[in-house]
Amino acid sequence: MRTLCSSTLLGEFFVIGFAALVAMKDPDLSMGTVWTVSGIAMVLCVLLCGMVTRPGGVVLGWALQIALIASGFVVPVMWFLGAVFAALWWASVHFGRKIDEAKARFAAQAAQPGAS
Repeated sequence: MRTLCSSTLLGEFFVIGFAALVAMKDPDLSMGTVWTVSGIAMVLCVLLCGMVTRPGGVVLGWALQIALIASGFVVPVMWFLGAVFAALWWASVHFGRKIDEAKARFAAQAAQPGAS
């Protein structure tokens, strides 16, 4: 699960950075505000890469997905990109858990005495 979720989060890191560049063109937003909010989200993406298997890591990932979708209020294309990344996050968590379960099952079978 860690690999799939981390890949999704690193993709989000770059998308958030590019969205910040687009948001800077909004005359109602200051550059400091845009980069503070985007910087916090980008740092959270990187930190979540290491926390994804810990308790609460997946929940924080979902909170990040909601924030990414909500950023569509500032950069409208983020409605679409946020939804795409939320779907990727769901797939990463869902299939990552299945892969982890399969790995554990294969390891248990290999550890049994008389296993070939």
